[in-house]
Amino acid sequence: MADSADDPQDPEGSPTDPTAEQDATNTSDPADASTADSADASTADSADASTPESLDPAALAAHTTDRRTLSPSVQVIWAVRVFFGVAVVGVLGFVVAGQLNVDPGLVLAGLGVLSALGLVWVHLRYRVWSFRVREDALYLQRGVLTNVKTVAPHVRIQHVDTSRGPLERALGLSTLVVYTAGSRGADVSIPGLGTDEAADLQQRVKEMAIVAEGGDAL
Repeated sequence: MADSADDPQDPEGSPTDPTAEQDATNTSDPADASTADSADASTADSADASTPESLDPAALAAHTTDRRTLSPSVQVIWAVRVFFGVAVVGVLGFVVAGQLNVDPGLVLAGLGVLSALGLVWVHLRYRVWSFRVREDALYLQRGVLTNVKTVAPHVRIQHVDTSRGPLERALGLSTLVVYTAGSRGADVSIPGLGTDEAADLQQRVKEMAIVAEGGDAL
C-alpha cells in the first residue's frame, strides 16, 4: 500500500506563503510619499514666508533704548507756566483783597508760597519723567502726586509727529506726539526733547510700528 503525504495547512486551511506576506507588508505607494514630501515643503516655505526679516531680534534690539529722561531745559518751560498761573491768581487775589480791605502784603506772601511750591513741583516732575523704547511698546513714566505709567504698544501706533512751540524753539526743544489707535484724545506726548533726540526717537518708534504692522508705512 502506498503512503500519501498531506500538504501543511494554515489554521484557515490555506497554504502559508511567507514571501507573499512580506511583499504585502513592504508595499507602499510612491505617489503618496511624494505628496507628503510636497506638503511638508509647502508648510516650511509658508512658515518662512510668514516670518519677515524685519522681525530679526538683532534688528529690533537696534531700535530700542535704555531708560531716558528729559532735557533739563524743560524745567524752564514748566516754570514759566507756573509763574503765569501764579500771576493770574495774583491779579484775582489783589482784586478780592481790595474789595475786602485785606492787606496786600498777605496776597504777596501767598503768591511767594505758591511760586516756591510750583518750583518744587517742577523739579520733582522733571526727576520722575522717563521713557523707554522696547521691542513691544513705548513705555512712559511720569507724575508727582499720582505716578502714571503708560504703555503704548507699537502695533497700535498710527502716526508719530514732532511739535515745537515758540518757547521750545528758543530753548532748542521739541515734543514727540505719538497717535495711537483706540485711545481717547490724543495720545502720548514726550516733551523736553532735544531736536536731534526727538528726530531719532521719532524714527525709532516709526520703524518699530512699521515692523509691528507687518511692513505698512506710517
